[in-house]
Amino acid sequence: MRIAVTGSIATDHLMMFSGKFTDTLIAEKLDKVSLSFLVGDLEIRRGGVAGNIAFGLGCLGLRPLLVGSVGPDFAEYRAWLEAHGVETSCVRTSATKHTARFVATNDTEGNQIASFYPGAMSEDSQIDIRQIAARENVDLVLIGAGDPAAMQRYTADCRAAGIPFAADFSQQVAFLDGESMRTLIEGAAYLFCNEYEEAVIEQKTGWTSRDVLKRVQMRVITLGPAGARAEQPGAEPVTVGPVPDAKLVEPTGAGDAFRSGFLAAMAWGLSIERAIQLGNLMAVHVLETVGPQEYELKPGPLADRAAAAYGDAAASELLARLPG
Repeated sequence: MRIAVTGSIATDHLMMFSGKFTDTLIAEKLDKVSLSFLVGDLEIRRGGVAGNIAFGLGCLGLRPLLVGSVGPDFAEYRAWLEAHGVETSCVRTSATKHTARFVATNDTEGNQIASFYPGAMSEDSQIDIRQIAARENVDLVLIGAGDPAAMQRYTADCRAAGIPFAADFSQQVAFLDGESMRTLIEGAAYLFCNEYEEAVIEQKTGWTSRDVLKRVQMRVITLGPAGARAEQPGAEPVTVGPVPDAKLVEPTGAGDAFRSGFLAAMAWGLSIERAIQLGNLMAVHVLETVGPQEYELKPGPLADRAAAAYGDAAASELLARLPG
């Protein structure tokens, strides 16, 4: 399966606060917030929704096609992605804007406060996804969180051209309105979200959970420390528990890694259960590393962890398809 991945391509500036945000926030004063957190660590990493998902797919041997806009400062990042199996020929370079920036501070409870500068990403709507899909024989376009105008255009173009697409709002749920969400969801092959995003989608669209599910082929909901669940119209949900004993180091990009694992397993023709299991295993790689693309994927250790978490049959099926 040839997968094109759209969405943000960014540099992440990740900081860790050695306390809890909730100890500083005062419920009665949330309308007048002026806070500064003294952080002890700063990590500058490659990231962005599209970059992270494409990286994971590349590590799994799928040779994904990354689609998006970057600045002239992207050369080192491009080389990194290419070295990890990502095709970057459809990444365009802006003449005037820097590559997007994501700045996040995490606390000891895994909570996060973040800001995002779109930069070159704001030019994504200039990219013709139909032309790329036809030229590159794309089987699925993942429409990840990025420039809202581009998300709308890609979705409309995929729907009009009959190209299967996956909807993945992630951080954009806070900015998209109900009408925009409804047009982005209708007809999606996959809708990815977490439990909070699921609630926001239903609130903004005015649709019930059942209404949303009727409009997509599959909805995949990540449940944090409880694992993940996949739902299809007219079928029983498939719920898979988490990888036990995961050690939280830094959470940025875990959801993106889950998506790469899930889509890779579906591309290999594995069951939904296996897809969730591989998604969970990929997410743990990121949770236990600082930075969304700093993990090293080794088939043997991944299979061992799969066996411990989900049994020998799962490990065997996954190992047979992992590169190397």
